[in-house]
Amino acid sequence: MSLPRLFAPLRVVPALAACLCTGASLAAAPGDLVRLLPLSLEDLINTPVVTASRRSEARDHTPAHIMVITREQIRERRYRNLADLLEDLPGVDFMRGTKSSTFNNFSVQGYNSNNKLLIMLDGVRIDHPAGGKIPVAENFALFQARQVEVLYGPAAALYGADAVAGVINIITDRPAAANESWVSVGAGRFDSREASFLASARAGEQLALTVGGHRQASDRAPLDRYYPADFPRVDAKTFGGNVVVPAAAREAYAGDIASHSVFARLDVGDALSLGHYRNFFRQLTSTGDRPDSALYLRDARWETLTETTYARLRFELSPDLRGELLVDHSELEVDPRSKYLNVFTGFQDKGYLYARSRRTGIEQSLDWRFSDHHSAQAGLGYNDYDSLLTPDLPRPYDRGRGPADQGLSYPNTTLPIQIGEARYHNVHGYAQLQSDWGEAWSTMLGLRYDDHSAYGSSLNPRLGAVWRASEQHVFKALAGKAFRAPSPEESLGTFGSFTGDRDAQGRYLGQGFRVPNDRLEPEVARTYSLTWDWRPRSDLNFITNVYHSRIRNLVVTQNQSVPTQFIDGAVLRDTTVKGNAGEEVHRGLDWIAQWRFGLGERWDGDVWGSFSWVDGDIRELDDGPRSELSYVARRKLKLGATFRYLDRLTITPRLRWIDDTATGRNSRVLDGKRLSTDAHVVASLHIGWHRLLDGKASLWLDIDNLFDRRYDAAHGSASTTFVDMPQQPRTWMATLEYRF
Repeated sequence: MSLPRLFAPLRVVPALAACLCTGASLAAAPGDLVRLLPLSLEDLINTPVVTASRRSEARDHTPAHIMVITREQIRERRYRNLADLLEDLPGVDFMRGTKSSTFNNFSVQGYNSNNKLLIMLDGVRIDHPAGGKIPVAENFALFQARQVEVLYGPAAALYGADAVAGVINIITDRPAAANESWVSVGAGRFDSREASFLASARAGEQLALTVGGHRQASDRAPLDRYYPADFPRVDAKTFGGNVVVPAAAREAYAGDIASHSVFARLDVGDALSLGHYRNFFRQLTSTGDRPDSALYLRDARWETLTETTYARLRFELSPDLRGELLVDHSELEVDPRSKYLNVFTGFQDKGYLYARSRRTGIEQSLDWRFSDHHSAQAGLGYNDYDSLLTPDLPRPYDRGRGPADQGLSYPNTTLPIQIGEARYHNVHGYAQLQSDWGEAWSTMLGLRYDDHSAYGSSLNPRLGAVWRASEQHVFKALAGKAFRAPSPEESLGTFGSFTGDRDAQGRYLGQGFRVPNDRLEPEVARTYSLTWDWRPRSDLNFITNVYHSRIRNLVVTQNQSVPTQFIDGAVLRDTTVKGNAGEEVHRGLDWIAQWRFGLGERWDGDVWGSFSWVDGDIRELDDGPRSELSYVARRKLKLGATFRYLDRLTITPRLRWIDDTATGRNSRVLDGKRLSTDAHVVASLHIGWHRLLDGKASLWLDIDNLFDRRYDAAHGSASTTFVDMPQQPRTWMATLEYRF
């Protein structure tokens, strides 16, 4: 993709931003726009949060372990997107470029995959509408974020399904607080390009508009050049041994990605907000695959688009009773041209897939402060879901026809392809009581009830307490239950093959089929945590979080003793199905430190770091053996510092040490053990020059993998994938940011 094409959607940005700023009462002096004045550590600790209780409160008044990353920290540490931020968080294992349909893989305090972590924008869910997996990468850019709140632990008592490992809430500015419009353009190594903008304006006293967007693309490194032993030119052979592409004719490695997002919100006074968010990501379906099992072709790609539109009405019934009505609609679509071209398709062009999910919801909530020390929140809501998922198709899905009218047959048969569809709904109600028992003690008791048309009812409590022993010591305790709803991929997903052989009755014989299961139940998790927040000095903060989680009713792949015959005219053998069984346990500790310092009149800085330890095991059958947790390093150390010279220069080095990490591949020698990826250390450097171009511009240089180390990420979930996925060499990007 050329630079002009990449930036075409942003050609109107300067004009749009100028128009928005012309009459904007929000504009500040140029010097104030660029000056970097981070909050003091005390102010940072006291920054109000809304995610823990769905109401604004101080961190010390919620029993939950929550972290706040401010706009200044996002900017200085160069968290350009949610993937960058997650990679630097305590308790998070982040494995880039390892998954064919989600690109990145990550675990949070032992919980693997993003379908156990809720992602929200101003309290509105913006990840998979039906709870499946989606890419969390450059597509979740943070250009619009005022702060990002990261809530660790169960939050189903407030948010329902999938808030198991926690909640990430991207908070944007209210229109009265917005004070700038800007545009940035960047380019770097391996033909990497990025552009973004954000603009705000008012029309009179009531109307306020905020719009923004980003666009990104990168060829990424040619890994076959940097890891030649991992990417030899080999024959592409079918499972039967037939050579489809000989080694001499094999293609070079390709691993490019592209993304964009759009954010828009119209506010009518403080009462009404109308918002829209769009998120797109493209990667190759050969991501994570070995060269003998996939073709590295740019047209074998996976494209995911999510869009969320919402309306929020706030009202006040009395000074102590406030309400909010939220209506939202979300859609996800995997482009019909998405396809696999690998050993499972015989390296033939017949591996197209299509998926679509929709959610429409309405929720009425109330916040009642019925005394100086007690308040209650409550809400009722309804969600309607619609999902569709195809197996491998010989040609792209036709959006203009229904699933039964596609006219497609399973290869080597005359049998029409079965396409899975599901419609279901959920009714929920929740209530939470918060009490301050004097200056030292606070408690929280919450409960949510969900009644789902597909898998029945669920009751999820949460109980917590805070003891503010002194100004230096705050202790928190939390116990909660949460659940992960079965995703469309698990309940509807099918695959398998026919050779064309038939039995005596003329029925086609199918092998290796995954069959659908519409009777899956949710996974259920219980978590207990203790948090100690210690502030020995006004510029120094230590946080220790200890947790223990147990997950039952796991959704796992099971062999069927009696195959489910879901295809008329076929006899299926050796089938598997997603079912509920077994349990998973993890326990761990996150130790977090932050220090803000001054070095004379011109220099000041910020040092932060975390050490994480996690242990646990998984049993995928009720009476089966226990195994190590996949995609989790037992120990992780993450360090960073920002040095500021007045408001002219910022220098931010970051470093991560990740211990040996268990992969998804079982050891053939040691029972219960998995193959592991070696430990590694990787560093980055981020430098910003500010107050350029009459004080309106900043120039950033971001260098990732600063010392150009060769290292791997844990993978190995299938026999055709890398166990250790090679990672990017040193990359860099220069970005010019201009503020109006």
